[in-house]
Parts: sequence; C-alpha cells; structure tokens
Amino acid sequence: MMMMMMIIIIIIIIGQKNWYEHAPKSVETSQGGKVTILWNQQVQTDRTIPNNKPDIIIRDNEKVTCMLIDVAISGDRNVIKKEAEKILKYK
Repeated sequence: MMMMMMIIIIIIIIGQKNWYEHAPKSVETSQGGKVTILWNQQVQTDRTIPNNKPDIIIRDNEKVTCMLIDVAISGDRNVIKKEAEKILKYK
C-alpha cells in the first residue's frame, strides 16, 4: 500500500511540466478520488496532543484509513533516536 501511495504522489508531481517548480497544494486528490494527500494539515484528535501536525497525511478514501508521514533527515548515528522520537510524538 505504501508503494502505491508513493507512486501516486510521484505521478501527481511528475505530471507537471516542470516538476522541480511544483509547489504542493495543502490538499491533493487523485484523479479517481481514491486517495487524498494532505500536506501541512492539523489532525483533529479526541485528546490534546502538542504535536498534531504531521508532514504528510495520505487518506485512502475507499478503505477509510489514513497514513501519517513525518519526515526527518538525520545522520546515520541518529536514525534510531529520531525514529523513537517520531513514534513518541504521536502516541
């Protein structure tokens, strides 16, 4: 499923004439309306959490599921630390 979502993102971006000039909208929907990609959007939760704004949200409209993607670019030494930090951030 993750690979399919990434392919959809790539198709949306590469479909542009000059993909390197692409400025993402805050909400992108696939042509069939099966997938919605939200960028820089807050997530409404039932309890207050300080970090409720993941980098990317991929919503599968058919299965009614969401995938939260929080991006971190770190050195090789900090990968495990950053992964744990990101997991704790959204618990």
